[in-house]
Amino acid sequence: MKKEETDKSINYRHRISETYDTASQERHVAWGLKLLSFPFQLLVLIRYLFNKRKDESEFLITNVEHEFEESGESAELKKELLRQEERKAAFLDQSLSRSDIEKNAEHHFQRARQREITKRINDHYGKSDTRPQDFLHETTSWMREPLGFLLSLVLGFPMYLLLWIVSVPMVRYIANRLVAMLFVIIGVTVIVFTLLHLSPSDAALNILGEQATPQQIENFKQVHGLDDPYIVQLWRTVRGIFTFDLGTSFEGNEQVVATIMRRFPVTLQLAFFALIFSVTVALPSGIYAAVKANTTFDHLFMLIALIGISIPSFWQGLIFILTFSINLGWLPATYSASDLSSLIMPAVVLGTALMASVARMTRSSTLEVINEDYILTARAKGLSNKHVILRHAVPNALIPVITIIGLQFGAMLGGAAVTEQVFNIRGLGNYIVNKQFVPDIPSVMGGVIYIAIALSIVNLIVDLMYSFLDPRIRSRIKNGQ
Repeated sequence: MKKEETDKSINYRHRISETYDTASQERHVAWGLKLLSFPFQLLVLIRYLFNKRKDESEFLITNVEHEFEESGESAELKKELLRQEERKAAFLDQSLSRSDIEKNAEHHFQRARQREITKRINDHYGKSDTRPQDFLHETTSWMREPLGFLLSLVLGFPMYLLLWIVSVPMVRYIANRLVAMLFVIIGVTVIVFTLLHLSPSDAALNILGEQATPQQIENFKQVHGLDDPYIVQLWRTVRGIFTFDLGTSFEGNEQVVATIMRRFPVTLQLAFFALIFSVTVALPSGIYAAVKANTTFDHLFMLIALIGISIPSFWQGLIFILTFSINLGWLPATYSASDLSSLIMPAVVLGTALMASVARMTRSSTLEVINEDYILTARAKGLSNKHVILRHAVPNALIPVITIIGLQFGAMLGGAAVTEQVFNIRGLGNYIVNKQFVPDIPSVMGGVIYIAIALSIVNLIVDLMYSFLDPRIRSRIKNGQ
């Protein structure tokens, strides 16, 4: 039992070292592994330099000896020393046997050979281009040893988190998207901040009014850091993304992050109800319109969808208020946090355009799919029409539909300013639009960063849904494509 546990431990360390070796083939991942295990890498470096000196000496000795033998110089030296011993014995008139002469020649040959090899090693030491063991090999070989593995675990635990991320395809895909999302957010922040900085509108003058004195305007800019250089203000904004501190608004002197977090639940609730309403109506209607193409239902439904796309949301909201609130008295005209029914009309108004877009896309995508060869094959096998549509056609038709839903839902999370204004909803859309006319730079930047994060997260969720719906996409992710 103990031997089995030992074997499992050895196999586990070998798998870890092989994973490290494979991950280190990518340069950016290799640098990440080294940085996350810096104390352990220092120990590996010390061991590497010690072993390198030792291994290189052994390698050079073996290499020089091999070259000396292969070049024929060793045989020539041996023959020359044998001839010298023969001439020496003849000159001194020594009565030596042949074996004695060869023995003396061999003794001198070994000494001369050692001197020649030592000379060549001294001439070429450290200049060999071929190293018997590199740093990566030293790291992986030490990780296979119990002590080295324990040290790597204690001193470089974050490295193992990165190894886990890069070794699991789906996790790596998500991590890559999150890193890309970070760069998108920073890029959007830089662009929007630059445009606001170059804007001719003066926030101090707009807030304080025309009657403000130059001293008051100067004090305002000094308090809010508007007199700092452009690069200082930009760095303060970018740093605020990571510290969750985007400063205070010019108007009202409120913490921007706190204000956004206070208004976000309302916008999320509105967007979620609008999404549920639109998807619940649009998906079955679009599929049924595709199955019953060119029928009365299809033509009528497409007409309604066209009207839904074309109708202005503010006009639709006013008509709803006039009809269902004033005339019929069924629903409240304005939003109230304590009354959930006050979200019905805003959700329907906000979801109307999405419902129409999703319905049209569902119909066209389903029509395209049901004419594919594999659908004809499924029908030829005798499967029922309902089974063919729901099991084979709809999943493949949902890819473009999910794209539309994701983009529209991300836009709704960014805030539907018109709908929120009509129904007096204190959401993010209303907040961002009002602040951009000041311009209240911290508030606008907070709204922009929030929208960038919301859209990035929604797009990531949409891409993950692609992989669940389409095996081809899932296969590409597993292959690291």
